[in-house]
Amino acid sequence: MRHLRLAVLPLLVVVATVAITFLLIKTKPQLESTPEPPRPRVVTVAPVQEAATQLMVSSQGEVTARVNIDLVAEVSGKVVYVSPEFTEGGTFEPNQVLLKIDDSDYKVAVTNAQAEVARQKVLVDQGAADARVARQQLAGVKASDLGLKKPQLAQAKAGLAAAEASLQQAKVNLARTEVSLPYKGRVRQDQVGLGQFVSAGTTLASIFSTDTAQVRLPLTDGQLASLGLPIGFTATPESAPAVTLTATVAGAKRQWPARLVRIEPAFDPLTRVIYAVAEVDAPYSENTVFESGAPLAVGLYVDASIQGQSLPAAKIIPRQALRAGNRVYVVNNGVLEIRSVSVKHTDRQQAVIEDGISQGEMVVISPVRDPINGLRVEPMGAAELRAESQTAQQRALPAEDRS
Repeated sequence: MRHLRLAVLPLLVVVATVAITFLLIKTKPQLESTPEPPRPRVVTVAPVQEAATQLMVSSQGEVTARVNIDLVAEVSGKVVYVSPEFTEGGTFEPNQVLLKIDDSDYKVAVTNAQAEVARQKVLVDQGAADARVARQQLAGVKASDLGLKKPQLAQAKAGLAAAEASLQQAKVNLARTEVSLPYKGRVRQDQVGLGQFVSAGTTLASIFSTDTAQVRLPLTDGQLASLGLPIGFTATPESAPAVTLTATVAGAKRQWPARLVRIEPAFDPLTRVIYAVAEVDAPYSENTVFESGAPLAVGLYVDASIQGQSLPAAKIIPRQALRAGNRVYVVNNGVLEIRSVSVKHTDRQQAVIEDGISQGEMVVISPVRDPINGLRVEPMGAAELRAESQTAQQRALPAEDRS
């Protein structure tokens, strides 16, 4: 019996411990739990500003010469003179002789043509005299034109006209032995040398003009609207929009002032863009902004900034505030509101909005993950940005309106 009690006693202790533990768990006080609302997301905002704005349209293009030709010989002969500038990279002035072709045969042709003209003049004078004698002899008689020597005189005059034309052609051929161009330019590549025989039609050199350079600038339909110019526009000296061309040359940023002279009359069927043409006068000498400016070399790839429309009152937001699908995130009383807007113009720094937002409203410029309408947000620096915007607008007012 004593051994039985010793065996049951531990079991009773375990049961009592379990019972007491269960009782304590059931009777412990319950803590009141209140769900914590989600924290608002911190976003960076910027105010919508309204101000007079000059739209600027950005594009890119390659500089080309206005005139780019293959210089071709018009007569045949041996090259007897080559200008020192007739070499790759050489420069020449208008009507400067670049090379000469042997003109001996052409001088002989001119002399022969002059002699023929003189001979035909004698025949015309003789025909005219014969016609006068015939009229006197046949006075009062009904005579034929042949009897009056009219066909003979006409034939002599035709021969004189042909001889004079031959003389004119001989002089033209003689003049063509001196090769020159009516504009200032450079030699891209020379293809003949001193003593070489060339035939009419032989390419002598590749030439481009340096009086004016041009750049074809692709424009989208939206950029064309920002310019406010029609398709097929041709500028006058007073209406040509200003263009600034920019490129890095020899490790330094260079700029050249240009003007937009025309917009081509059709869209490119492959790229769906339309091209505007900007021109620069004297690209190798005068038009550089910096004292150490480089020439606007043909073949250089440049960025272009074209002056567009002037808007007296435009709503402007930072470019990063404009989201895909022309939407913006507006913070309204700590709540995110997603709006669709009508965009007038965009560039790398800002977007000009026509409709959908108002001046002074705060738009989000930082990334927002999973944005939805009604999302609680906490604008970062909203008060400071709003005060700065109001101060800037106050400074823009006349003195009498600031009070």
